[in-house]
This record gives sequence, C-alpha cells and structure tokens, in this order.
Amino acid sequence: MCGIAGLFSPKLSPAEREAAVGRMVQRSAHRGPDDRGLFSGGDVTLGMCRLAIFDPANGHQPMTTPDGRVTLVFNGAIYNHRELRAELEAAGWTFRTHCDTEVLLAAYAHHGAACLPRLRGMFAFAAWDARERTLFVARDPLGIKPLYYARLPGGGLAFASELSALLASGQVPREIDPASAGEYLAWFGVPAPRTIYRGTANLPPGHALTLDASGNVRTQAWWHLPAPVQPGRAARNYHDFVHGLRHQLEDTIRAHRVADVPVGAFLSGGLDSTAVVGLMTRLGGPKLKTFSLVFGEAGYSEQAAARASAQAFGTEHTEDLLTGARVAADLPHLLASFDQPTGDGINTYYASRLAKAGGVTVALSGLGGDELFGGYPSFRDLPRLNALLPWWRRLPGGVRRTILAQLQARPSARARKLADFLAHARDLHELASLQRRVLPETQRLALLAPDARVQAGRLGPNHPMLDDYAFELSGADPFQIISGWELRTYMADTLLRDSDVFSMAHSLELRVPFVDRVLLEWLWPQATWFKYDPRRLKRALADATSDLVPAAVRNRPKQGFTLPFARWMLAELRPFLEETFSPASLARCPWLDAGAVATLWRDYTTKNDPRAWSRVWTVAMLVAFANRKPE
Repeated sequence: MCGIAGLFSPKLSPAEREAAVGRMVQRSAHRGPDDRGLFSGGDVTLGMCRLAIFDPANGHQPMTTPDGRVTLVFNGAIYNHRELRAELEAAGWTFRTHCDTEVLLAAYAHHGAACLPRLRGMFAFAAWDARERTLFVARDPLGIKPLYYARLPGGGLAFASELSALLASGQVPREIDPASAGEYLAWFGVPAPRTIYRGTANLPPGHALTLDASGNVRTQAWWHLPAPVQPGRAARNYHDFVHGLRHQLEDTIRAHRVADVPVGAFLSGGLDSTAVVGLMTRLGGPKLKTFSLVFGEAGYSEQAAARASAQAFGTEHTEDLLTGARVAADLPHLLASFDQPTGDGINTYYASRLAKAGGVTVALSGLGGDELFGGYPSFRDLPRLNALLPWWRRLPGGVRRTILAQLQARPSARARKLADFLAHARDLHELASLQRRVLPETQRLALLAPDARVQAGRLGPNHPMLDDYAFELSGADPFQIISGWELRTYMADTLLRDSDVFSMAHSLELRVPFVDRVLLEWLWPQATWFKYDPRRLKRALADATSDLVPAAVRNRPKQGFTLPFARWMLAELRPFLEETFSPASLARCPWLDAGAVATLWRDYTTKNDPRAWSRVWTVAMLVAFANRKPE
C-alpha cells in the first residue's frame, strides 16, 4: 500500500516538477512510512511513499523495467502476483524481487493495458512509457483504491492518491465547487468523476486514463459489471450454489490474507465480519488478531456477539470503547484526515487505529457483504415501490400534486423521501438512483445559496451517473439492478473512499474480500432466489458458513453499524456543532444559505428527532471541511 503522485508538464522544468511531486509525496507520508522514491524522465515526474507489505526489504518505487522503457508507481495489492509471476517467467521475464509491484510492472510492459483483466486485487497505478512518451493510469474494477487528477493550466496533468496531496503540488487551486457541494448534500459524498474541488477529477472505478505524447488525455472504462445472464454459469440448485459459494469465499479469503507482514481482521459482531474471521481461522495460520469498537450506550454496541465469535474462533481479541467525549477531542485529527467531506467513516478511523496499535499492518473487513447478498432495505423496498409506479402515473396530475405537497410538508424525512421517489422516478433504475439521498430534494435546495441552488436544480435530483449505470445494467433483473447501484454508488463513493482515507491515516492496509472481482463475477449470474431471501436476509452467506459462524450470529436480526451520534450531538459534540453552525463559520461557505443551515441545526436541538442526526452531521462536515486551515 502506498501513496502515489505524478506530474506531466512540458512547460515546467524537471526541478519544478520534482519539487511539486516531492510536496505531494510528503503530504501522503501517512500512506507509506516505510520508503520514498522519485523518478524524472522526459516531461514526467513520478513519486511514491511505500507501506511495505510484500517483500518488505525490496520493492522500492518508482520501479523501472531493465531496458529503462517503462517506469511504474503503484498503490494497492495484487493478490494473484505469484501466479502472474510464473506466467511471466515462462514468457522470459527475470525477476529481482518477490513483490507484487515488479510483477505488475512486468505485466504492463508485456501486455500493456490488456494486463488489467488479469489482475486480482485493489490498485491504482501509473506507468510512464519513455519510448512512446505516454502516461497510462488505471484504477481497480470496484474502486477500492483511489486516484485523483487535474489538468494543469497551459497543458499537463497531475495525479495523486489523495486530493490533499494533489493540492500540495501548488499547481492545483483549492476552490470548492458549488455544484459539488450540492451533490455532497444529496449523496453523503461527491460521486465520481466530480470531486469537491473545482478542476479536479476522481478517476471512476474500472477506468483507465491515457495521456499521449501530444498531451491529449483520454479516459475509458476497462471493466463493466458482468452480463446478467450467462448460460452454463449458474448453479443447478441451491445445494450446489451454497457449495460453490463456500468454495468462492474460501478462495477470496485465501487470496486476501496473503502478506509478508502481520494480518488481522475487524470483528463487529455482524454476519459479514464474523464470516470473514471464521473463514480466516478455518484456513489456518498464526493466531488471528481481531478488533472491535464498543459503546457504552445500550442498543448500539455488538460487543456480546463479537466477544462470543472471537471466543469461538480462538482469536486474540481487542476491544476499544468509543465515547462521545473521545470523538469530540479527536475531531481536529479526524477533520485533518479528510481529503473530501464525508458524513460517514468515523468508525473506520477508530477501528484502523486500534488494529495498527494492536500490531497488524493489514486488516480484513466485511465491507461489501450487504451489496452482494441483499442486506439493505433497498432490496426489499424498491421492487415494491416500482410495482406501484404505474398505478401512481395513472392518477390525475392534480391528485399527484396534492399528494406530493402533503408529503413534502410533513416533518418526516421518510415522507419527503417518498415524495422524491414519486416525483422523480419512472422505473427501478431511477428509484435506485435516488435511494441513497441523504437530504430530501426540497430541503437540499433550501440549504443552498441562490446561485448554487440554480446549479443543483439544473443538474436535477437523480444520480449524475444515472444513464451510465442504467446502460451498464441493461437486461439485469431487479436484484442485480439494486446490487449494481449499491456497488457503484454508496459503496464506491462513500464506503470504500472512507475506508481508504481513514485506514491509511494510520498506515493500515485495509482489505475487503467481499469486494473481489472473481467472487462478484461468479456470483452475478446465479439465480436471484439463491442469493436473496427477503424473509431471511443474507441467507446464502449464512448457509455457506453455517459450520463456522455461531448460530446466535446467523439467526439474529441484522443490526446496522451505527454510532450513537444522535445522543453525542446534543451532548459531547454540541460545542463543536455550535461553533460549526455559527455565523462566522457559515460566512465562509458562500454556496450555502446561512439562515437555512442555522435553522436546520436549531430544529435538531429543539424538536428531538434522533433520526435527523445524519442529515445535520452531513451538513456540519461540509461546513467544517470548508473552514479547515490549508496545510
């Protein structure tokens, strides 16, 4: 795991480029404390800081092929690098190290962009071809590892693993984009390819970027979700499916635990993380270290389930009590970790700090299980709502407008979200595109200043990638449509982004074995009723690990991982929020309507609606982010 950075510019001198990339690498030091490197050649400078996972004594980057043609910087892990190494050795390559970086370098030098479908892992990398004078940048299929870039004034391009590093180059302006601020209020984060800053872009998952010798930049998708129906790939019956799923789960765990440093796991007490830990222990190896966050507030902590599972698996288990007072004290450090505002992810920050302090450099997480096995309410609710849309459309226009006005007038966010569905959705794709909205559309628009409100209204309420994802999911069944939308939006733009930022803040490599291309491509064409039973959520995962996961975990109702923010925001976090929503603080956010934002906070403190906490916190994180002092 690393932080990578680079700059292509025919106008800047090598010394200017190296100084800019040096600043980017320095800003990324938390991502890779073990090594640093810099390369300059032609019009490009590449840099990196390394967290050594494979062959720690070697693997220095940037790494160049023996003939000097290709130089590469790489962030991530290639889990099948040993298999690829054998193939490349058979093709005549001689290796000097045992690290995955050299295998990736050889694979790219040998196959070019065609190496991408051969890779199993999480990655963002850049390769400079000195002969062709081209820069090639690529990101893994599902967006586990990030890559941000910006076109430079007068020609050229800069890229980095974090936006904060990109800004540190001194070549990219630090200006919040009002349109992106509006999208953040809708989606909990800024959907790719946009970022919170004007003029910077987020390379979407499964995409590659090519910069040619003339300085032209082209991006294109190299991976898509699989075909919805694949004859001969689906299991014949549920028994065969469960057997095949178990084989696939063991395969992905085996791949994801490979490392030359200590490996542990997050253990929340839910089915997903418990299944991961159970499979890790079944596959053998050193005694596993597991880590859990616990809370003093009743109804939030899964401490008992996590402890029972750790005892059943015989892990070395460590717990960390998280309190509102502790979060309040740590907020400056948390905000400094952000490279974009987020309304989520604080749990990952603390779990990662606990794991790193507990002696591991790599930790596995259960993230992705809900998206693959239907763990969210969206899998149940959206098809029902979709079945009602034709009936709704047959109602007279005046009746529809009256109903929408009544729903929007209610204080309930659920009622106003239903109004958004009915007002803006015509099919399941549009329902799914609206599913992850944080703020109802009327409330979101009211919080924006007039100019930003006009921009938001022009962009519309649907997800900005609606057409792209609808085409990608053409022919898919309802379960696949919802799964695809959850994978492509909330998971990629919020969960995986936050997991990367907050784990790397503590120099921890976080791996997500459910977010695995091989597993997903096997699972995708399987019969929906094999994967999803609305009467028993995630039945398939529970049945495939029934000999491992304790019955108490398999059979208990799903409990989403939620911090006690509704309580903390009126207690320990209240001074921070009062300062955040003060007139002076809001004055530095010209794209927000200060009066509407102040009313949002005042209503939360007086109307005692604990369900509103996420909307208030989301706005607070945007305001606090805008008020950060530049580093």
